[in-house]
Amino acid sequence: MVRPTLTSLGVISDTHGRFDPALHEIFAGVERIVHAGDVGVADVLIELATIAPVTAVRGNVDLYLGAERLPEEATFEIAGRRVLVAHVLPDLLRRRRPVREGIDLVVTGHSHRYRESHEQGVLFLNPGSAGAARFGLPRSVAVVQFDGATIKVAKVALK
Repeated sequence: MVRPTLTSLGVISDTHGRFDPALHEIFAGVERIVHAGDVGVADVLIELATIAPVTAVRGNVDLYLGAERLPEEATFEIAGRRVLVAHVLPDLLRRRRPVREGIDLVVTGHSHRYRESHEQGVLFLNPGSAGAARFGLPRSVAVVQFDGATIKVAKVALK
């Protein structure tokens, strides 16, 4: 596992109301946590915020009281890199052009399937689902480390 530094990011999605206590150790020391939607309940974001500041977006099943305050997408900078977060990748790509916009990392969720790909200099990352196991897929999150010109990703399996 990549150990977090001051320029590392915890990446999570599709918790569907479940906070795994192992996240305290997995995300210890990250600069920020990104939640790519389908949070489920506000308590998940509150608990994540005890680890590091959280940037979260609304997913298609986020109907809990207060979820309407979450944005559909978020953009921020970390370690000189631009990050774009949304829940559903195809929907995001109908609205935005990450390559043209100079985005370095695109984080999405929704599919519950871990995916990491590089396309025209942009890293696309789906950390998989951190909620209850569904669709026969394993549960996972990711830790992203920014190391100079390199972005390193470590997939972390959840039990």
